[in-house]
Amino acid sequence: MKKDDLQDEILMPLSRRNVSKKYARSPLVLRISAVLLATLFIVAIFQPLFYKVDPYYSDLMLRLQGPSGDAWLGTDALGQDVYSRVIAGFRWSLGIGTIGTLLGGFVGVTLGISAAWNRNRVRTILSRVIDIGISFPYLIIAVTIVSVIGRGFWPLALTLGLVSWPTIARVVYAETLTLREREYVTAARLFGVSGVRSIFSHILPALRPTIQVVAAFTFAELLIAESGLSCLGLGAPLGTPTWGNMLNESRTYLGTSPWMLFAPAAAIVLTIFTANLLGEGLNAREQARSQRVSQ
Repeated sequence: MKKDDLQDEILMPLSRRNVSKKYARSPLVLRISAVLLATLFIVAIFQPLFYKVDPYYSDLMLRLQGPSGDAWLGTDALGQDVYSRVIAGFRWSLGIGTIGTLLGGFVGVTLGISAAWNRNRVRTILSRVIDIGISFPYLIIAVTIVSVIGRGFWPLALTLGLVSWPTIARVVYAETLTLREREYVTAARLFGVSGVRSIFSHILPALRPTIQVVAAFTFAELLIAESGLSCLGLGAPLGTPTWGNMLNESRTYLGTSPWMLFAPAAAIVLTIFTANLLGEGLNAREQARSQRVSQ
């Protein structure tokens, strides 16, 4: 199987979020998605500047009030401002998605390169480890781990990072198998360049576009996983302003206070759509670059 075919086979299931490839290939869309995602991170970092009121402030006299000038997105069952709690959720969700992606990327890139670079028994063992990791549903593993070690920001971030590496490792493994046979890599080996130096000088720079693409899709997947686990009561502690907790709290009031559901759901959809659009744009740019190199 060719490298591009294998990469498409692995990445496509992650990227099908009703995003039009026609528009994703536009450089303008790539820039807009990058700027929008950067804006969301700015909101997460400087979130107190965007609060209308303290997200933990509760006034039972104002419970279940609809959107108004005082409460832009309404209030919840405890009289807390939904808009401020949605803003507070950015730091939790984006933080977990970022840490999980970095951790999963580090493990996946390390195992993927190690499996592809070695020709002996090490490759066989590591490739089997990657295949086993791919075969297990990562959400089931995450639920099991979180149930054992408990809820919280760092347990959830580390858990999602440790279960997200197989896809990254599979993509990096397939790409490295091709890169190690390139003429400049072979020439470096003939001139006595060590394997470690060749990996850092030749393999990793060539892998950078591919890692960027799969990292964008992994980030979006971890946002879904974090929201789902929090909604099930396995993520953030109760009362913490996260999108998953807000979805969980809104179930009782769907008929009378739908804004409790729509606000966090809109934040989740916006963030995931932006991350997937960025991944599609990076993937299209990498495919165009590969076509130019092959011509």
